[in-house]
Amino acid sequence: MRCQLLSPPLSRWVVACVVLMASAQAKAQAPLEFELLDLSGQVHTLSEYRGSQWVVVNFWATWCAPCRKEIPDLSRLHDARDDVTVLGLAFEDISVDMFEAFLEDYPASYPILMVDTFNPPEAFEAPRALPTTHLLNPQGHAVETWLGPVTSEMITARIGELQALE
Repeated sequence: MRCQLLSPPLSRWVVACVVLMASAQAKAQAPLEFELLDLSGQVHTLSEYRGSQWVVVNFWATWCAPCRKEIPDLSRLHDARDDVTVLGLAFEDISVDMFEAFLEDYPASYPILMVDTFNPPEAFEAPRALPTTHLLNPQGHAVETWLGPVTSEMITARIGELQALE
């Protein structure tokens, strides 16, 4: 069997593919991060929860009926477990005053963070549907994504499954 060298254009293509794959793999392994403001102007980052918290990142909007239905259940999850933090990412272009008025009728015990709908956090794609919920492990990696409604039971069960694998 003879080994043949790749032609120069093909060898550059192979090298480019290897570099892109390595870059994508490194990005996939890096902990997710963002810096977003809550309704009071306080900065929140994902790294502040790293090490001890499972983080539930829930994209939602006031006009979304399933999103509104999730708020009490996600609040109970956030309040019940010391190892779980829920962050509500408000994916809607309305004023802080309008969000605050909405939250009087639909109170959330977890932080509500403002998202620029035209420039969502780089750590996550713009949601294809609302609600969209991501579960991050304590190391800051996304381990599950749900499109559509989610319950605290679904999240708790998935955390239990993942903890059993450790």
